[in-house]
Amino acid sequence: MQSCRESFPACAVHSIRRKGEKIMNYFDLHCDTATECFQKHCSLARNSLALDLERTAGYEKWAQVFAVWIDDSLRGEEAFRYFRSVAQFFAGETAKNKGTVSFCRTAGELKKAAGSGKRAALLSIEGSAALAGNLQHLYDAKRLGVSLITLTWNGRCEVGDGCGVSDAGGLTPFGKRLVREMNRLCMVVDVSHLSEKGFWDVARTAQRPFVASHSDSKAVCGHRRNLTDEQFCEIAKGGGLVGMNLCASFLSESVASVEDVLRHADHFLNLGGENALAVGSDFDGCTPVEGLDRVERMGRLCGLLKDEFGREVADRIFWENAFDFFAKNMN
Repeated sequence: MQSCRESFPACAVHSIRRKGEKIMNYFDLHCDTATECFQKHCSLARNSLALDLERTAGYEKWAQVFAVWIDDSLRGEEAFRYFRSVAQFFAGETAKNKGTVSFCRTAGELKKAAGSGKRAALLSIEGSAALAGNLQHLYDAKRLGVSLITLTWNGRCEVGDGCGVSDAGGLTPFGKRLVREMNRLCMVVDVSHLSEKGFWDVARTAQRPFVASHSDSKAVCGHRRNLTDEQFCEIAKGGGLVGMNLCASFLSESVASVEDVLRHADHFLNLGGENALAVGSDFDGCTPVEGLDRVERMGRLCGLLKDEFGREVADRIFWENAFDFFAKNMN
């Protein structure tokens, strides 16, 4: 596998360390790094993208949900074949690095990785068009290690409408069947990118907690990808999670800064989200806010959250909420 680290400064690899100490725990609900590595023929261990395994070594505990992104131009069996190729690539990359990272398919594997000091890698699908409208492909995805599925990207697929569809509807009958079957299989339902009507269809259909893996607050920034207060509260009261997205255009309608992340966190916390709030960086899938554009720089955000809201709340946002959720809701 070719490396794509040419432009990556070697001195930055250990920038999250402080005199060799591991500084924090970090669980991230969403990145597109595995898909980017597949497309660019990069190693997951070491590359010039926003995230690689080597640059996570300074965290005490680290877990990441890696998404296979399905572009809205991919549909039918072509979408499923593409997903399968990226999933197999991801499994191969984690196998090459099994001494330091564990591909976690179950709650037991996640707990074992966290307890042993290994980094934890989970697999998701961003856009259930990958399933081609066929429940058999859901079972295929489960066998390939998928733990979470983002039901749509921005467009329309067999499951329903994304937030980018004009006059968007909700879930299709197949979409509702998919949610019920995912619940049965203990696969996490993700409503980021979903239309608002689709969101409320999930809320009425789901029998288990669900998540918005990488979404911010619409009350703070009115982007179509963000959550209303009512949506956030629905997720929180049901025991779900919301991962704050670092995409600059989701954080502010003007020039975004790190302080805007704090504004979204403050708003969600004031809605009672202390046990529901997490991080969903969207690394390698967006243009992040300046200063939080690489995995080794996330200690800055954790420090600001500690200063603003206290250590206990910051620790919940950066690790405990997500770890507790997946420990309870994975198979």
